Amino acid sequence: MSGDVLLHEGLWETARIDAARTGRGSMDFRPLFAPMQPVVSAADVAICHMETPVAPQGGPYYGYPSFSAPPAVLPALEETGFDVCTTASNHSIDQGFDGLTRTIDGLEAAGLEHTGTYATKADSREPLIMDVDGVKIGLISQTYGTNGIPLPADQPWSVPIIDPNQIKKLAAKAKDQGAEIVMVALHWGLEYTNEPSSEQVAVAQELVQSRDIDFIFGHHAHVVQPYDNIGGTWVVYGLGNAVAQQDTAVEGVYDGNTARVTFTEEPDGSFEVSLLEYIPTMITRFDGNPMRWLNISQALGDQRYAGLQDLLVATRARVREAVNLENAFARGVGEGE
Repeated sequence: MSGDVLLHEGLWETARIDAARTGRGSMDFRPLFAPMQPVVSAADVAICHMETPVAPQGGPYYGYPSFSAPPAVLPALEETGFDVCTTASNHSIDQGFDGLTRTIDGLEAAGLEHTGTYATKADSREPLIMDVDGVKIGLISQTYGTNGIPLPADQPWSVPIIDPNQIKKLAAKAKDQGAEIVMVALHWGLEYTNEPSSEQVAVAQELVQSRDIDFIFGHHAHVVQPYDNIGGTWVVYGLGNAVAQQDTAVEGVYDGNTARVTFTEEPDGSFEVSLLEYIPTMITRFDGNPMRWLNISQALGDQRYAGLQDLLVATRARVREAVNLENAFARGVGEGE
């Protein structure tokens, strides 16, 4: 699973520049994601976090604070190798219920599973369950809020606000429906803060009491937050940004990591995390040249990024420090490539 896909203007311009080179429509987001494609496509199930709603074909497009992203990003995510996107975020209803349902339709048209925003009340009551090579995996997505925008009066269920009791009920329902692994994705925490907030910790501590929840991961801080093991359940508080174009004066917003989790079946038929790795990533800055989502271990020593080597080293060090704030390395977390 990867961090926030947050579509600022520099990412659209990147897609326009790349489309002129590839001849793929007016915007081609595939080259932006391409450096991480080997990692993403190799996963049995790859999870993205689509934080923003998409615009109608042809726009208009908007960046911060009320996003409306080019829909061409969705097929590019699928072609990169993503299988499913979580969608619950503080920007879910930036463009109202119409924007929310348009995004759902776009995800489905691109062949991407999704959870976290809902077009119908019935859908909101059901956990997503995916069959992955014969193993059923449940996925639940909720957010802390919607930036003060009221939920639609006729669709208050369209964006689920974090409710530990509801999450535990959905996890139990997923297990009752045959899910062998249940993961919870939460849009939470304090922006630009590496340490998890007291609210994040409290929610995590409550959720890990459920035997139905096997893994918890999060987004929203836009910087990397630690990996922790609470009572035997892994919690990845914040993956940072996958792709975004935020203020370069804020340290860490071009940092990210992709979590690679291996579950192994135990003799009793349950599944346990047998390997947990973080893969450090970095977004290149938009300076007139197109942005790229880099796998740091692969970009180090690559002559195409010769001018970025010092920045890559510094980013890798920051990611490593943030991941290990709760002593994750001593408990088996390692750096992947």
